[in-house]
Order: sequence, then C-alpha cells, then structure tokens
Amino acid sequence: MTETLLKIAFILVGLFLIYKLIFSGKRGLSLFEMHFKDGRLISHKGKIPEKFQRECKAIAKSEKLTCVVRAEKSGGVRLHVSANVSDAIIQRIRNQFPFEYYDKKTVDNSRQAG
Repeated sequence: MTETLLKIAFILVGLFLIYKLIFSGKRGLSLFEMHFKDGRLISHKGKIPEKFQRECKAIAKSEKLTCVVRAEKSGGVRLHVSANVSDAIIQRIRNQFPFEYYDKKTVDNSRQAG
C-alpha cells in the first residue's frame, strides 16, 4: 500500500515538473502592458515610453480599439497586440514603438583610450 502511494506521488511530481519545464519558459520578461477598451486606456502596467503611450492612445481613440498592447523582452524586445486588431493598425502601432530605446548597448567606460 505504501509503495503504491509512493509510486503515484513520484509520478505526479515528475508530471508536474515536466509540465512546468515545457510551459513556463515561453514568455519573456514583461516590460509593459496597456489595456484599451472602446478607444480609452483603462489600465496599464510597467514603464511605458511617454511618446509611445501618447501615440497609442491617439490611434486607439481614432479607431475605437478594444485590445491589449504588450512588450516582452526575451533576447530582443517583442511587441504583441491583440489578434482582434487589423494588420494595418498593428503596423501603425509597431511604427510608433521605440525599439531603439530598448536595444541600447551598455558602454564600458572603464577602458577608455587616453
């Protein structure tokens, strides 16, 4: 009886670990997230570049968008927009996004030429 319970517990722990390894690593570090409903920004998380936020609000207001705009960093920066938004509007949002703001390379000033 005890051996059977230990075997079942061991199998369950193994399945749980396999599940976590497969499904937990898909998303990167979330930089920010903006939620729009009927063209208005209803909530946001993270640090959003001011100009990008202003431009997104203007696009959402003019198009009466209900969507989520999210930026993640996994290697490079990726911008995700809800699937219910047309490709033309997604492209307008991507054109406003400051990828260069996040792609800045750190400069090592310790070895400056003298």
